[in-house]
Amino acid sequence: MRVAPSARDWTLIPSWAWHRAGVDPKRSATVQRAVRLAAKLEPAATMSSADAFARLTAVPGIGPWTAAETLQRSNGDADAVSVGDFHLPNIVGWALAGRPRSDDAQMLTLLEPYRPHRYRLCRILPLTGAKPPKYGPRLTPNDHRNR
Repeated sequence: MRVAPSARDWTLIPSWAWHRAGVDPKRSATVQRAVRLAAKLEPAATMSSADAFARLTAVPGIGPWTAAETLQRSNGDADAVSVGDFHLPNIVGWALAGRPRSDDAQMLTLLEPYRPHRYRLCRILPLTGAKPPKYGPRLTPNDHRNR
């Protein structure tokens, strides 16, 4: 069993440890800002989703994607859509409208009839096996057995 470090413990992590863990300075600075504001952010777990979203996104470096992902887990928000996700709009667009490429606005339009369960639908759609076509170069598999 693991327990996440306390806000104080997060502040004690030196910059070189963040670097060694592969966390860039911008992201580590966001974490440091968030842990300094932990006393103001922790009540968001009991707020309405709209209020919690506003409180989270008030922290520089925390945008809509991070706020939605946080609310999905901390508040069990069944309607928090991860706007800004790289793959999600294409998955939703393909599964619900047969569009191989979609953007966030199109995704939100397609998900609107499913409010207040949009996050749940976003979790279920990839499980259906409906995947948008892939574009881009493919790696040719090499057979290394006869080398």
